Amino acid sequence: MTCGRTRAIGWAVVAALTLAGCTGPAPAPPPPRERVLPAGGLRLVAFDSCAEALRQLRTAAKAAAGPWGLDPFGSAVPMAAAERADGAVAKQAPAAGAGGYSGTTVHEAGVDEPDLVKTDGRRIVTLGRGVLSVIDPVSRRLTGRLALDRTTERFARADGDLLLHGDRALVLLRAPWVTKPAADRARPGPAEVGRPRLVLVDLAGAPRIVAEYRIDGSLVDARQVGATARVVIRSTPRLTFPQPRKGTDAQRTAANRAVVDRATIDDWLPRYEVREGGRTTTGQVGCDRVSRPPRFSGASLVTVLSFDLGAGALGTGDPVTVVADGDTVYGTGPRLYVVNDQRWRARDGGSGSTGTEIFQFDTSAGTPRYVAAGSVPGFLINQYALSEWNGHLRVATTTGDVWGGGRSESGVYVLRADGPALTRVGQVTGLGRGERIHSVRFLGDTGYVVTFRQVDPLYTVDLRDPAAPRVTGELKITGYSSYLHPAGDGRLLGVGQEASARGQVQGTQVSLFDVADPTHPSRIAQHHVAEGWSEVESDPHAFLYWAPERLVAVPVGRPGVATDRAGAEGGKGRPSHGVLVLRVTDTGFTVAGTVEHPTSLRDGGEWTPIRRSLVVDGVLWTVSDAGLRATALSGMTPLAWVPTD
Repeated sequence: MTCGRTRAIGWAVVAALTLAGCTGPAPAPPPPRERVLPAGGLRLVAFDSCAEALRQLRTAAKAAAGPWGLDPFGSAVPMAAAERADGAVAKQAPAAGAGGYSGTTVHEAGVDEPDLVKTDGRRIVTLGRGVLSVIDPVSRRLTGRLALDRTTERFARADGDLLLHGDRALVLLRAPWVTKPAADRARPGPAEVGRPRLVLVDLAGAPRIVAEYRIDGSLVDARQVGATARVVIRSTPRLTFPQPRKGTDAQRTAANRAVVDRATIDDWLPRYEVREGGRTTTGQVGCDRVSRPPRFSGASLVTVLSFDLGAGALGTGDPVTVVADGDTVYGTGPRLYVVNDQRWRARDGGSGSTGTEIFQFDTSAGTPRYVAAGSVPGFLINQYALSEWNGHLRVATTTGDVWGGGRSESGVYVLRADGPALTRVGQVTGLGRGERIHSVRFLGDTGYVVTFRQVDPLYTVDLRDPAAPRVTGELKITGYSSYLHPAGDGRLLGVGQEASARGQVQGTQVSLFDVADPTHPSRIAQHHVAEGWSEVESDPHAFLYWAPERLVAVPVGRPGVATDRAGAEGGKGRPSHGVLVLRVTDTGFTVAGTVEHPTSLRDGGEWTPIRRSLVVDGVLWTVSDAGLRATALSGMTPLAWVPTD
């Protein structure tokens, strides 16, 4: 991949954004380990007992143990080998907004995703710098404020998002890093990370905490359908390796394997703690709630929690766990997919190939139930690389060495649940040779795939026949789109970077594509912000398309550029960050205006990046950590500034 020059971005949140959709060159990956995945489906198998679970987990973890601890991306032990070694065989285990307000930009209609702001039209709820704020969109006043971080626990404010249902908000606070006391820093042990916190907040009056839930691990993602929230947690065994300063790799590996031999089943099973009703209860995921695929390292587990936000309590979360890793979540409502890919570690070549493992859960009612698992070659860009349609799962991946500009290509694979396996029924490969995927969007029976190295091919893929998907059109333009969004009437919006003919990025671009004829896609219009960058490029939640007025809102930041009195640019000035508002016409874009927020003393008197935009009753609300600005959609007239800092 060649993304051109790099850019120093003085925007803390952008630096911490997910790797999916990055626009600069990726950091050099560690030396790859080849891992061969089966071409067909994976079967999930339940453990017979805690003793059997411990035996198999020890066997797998010892194979993954190296001189520096467990390597979850290294040798995954095929269960057939583990069973031969120990002589036992396990049994097989059987919304977009409505009315006059916009919702979070989500992948699937009716499946909400956690974000830093939510609205139901009656109130706007935001989370920033560890504080939950409630704003009345009618009076345009701050009506509630609740600090959620706890300084006594010696950590900086945790990053987080929220979900909303009625008068309840579920705040998802990711695990913060914990600073060890000076006396303990010399003691060997794993890196210390706090536990994620799920906080249920009552919004009926002044915001108040109703319940808190903590669990071992880190927050991956969550999805909400109606009142039910499904939260995905990734955890690792609680093993302390000696980390000796002397000795050979073989000696250190032997010492670490001895630690695995002494481990108990409790070292693997995630523990949780619930605080509600003035009481604190603790628990642990039971062995009967744990399943495993045929191959696993024993170095990580994925747990799905379920919460009824209409019940007024959190309870135990009804956890179910699979011995695997997971970094991407995709939900359709009746089904939830947790995906483990090798993203920054994957390289294909030689006699083996790395790939993506997909685990499917039935979430149509009650406790999630494992129904199928499978794998495809390569790695995903993000959740938009997956799409379920008419009983089939479509997956777009890139295979090959994308880091060194070597052999790489992309493809779309079609899978169908066949008993306990997600079986591949069709595929089309060979897209963007020497490039990697930058964005994907599946709309009905058509897929749109953008790859990039020096120019941007936008491919249209016909998926009407699941057994024979085929590329029907290709558009080559400079730059690329990191996010694609349907705009109706055969139109597709794209947000990404413009680039030179040699692949050097040149700033944010918003594109309007005509895809009515899938054999001849074309770009109708482009709006370019030189030197700009946008959070939309790595997080689609930052994108707003308000269909009733065909309005697009995109946050855009720029390095300091000085202007003279005539508006001509030249020299260095202060960095800027605002929201670009465009209206989509039949022939292109018109600029409706821009919105900026006042500087914040918390940010040293500098600009505060605007993170999100939403619409409530004809008013555009833009959100930053410093506050919210209300702007009339008609004429883009400023109405109010509501500070939350």
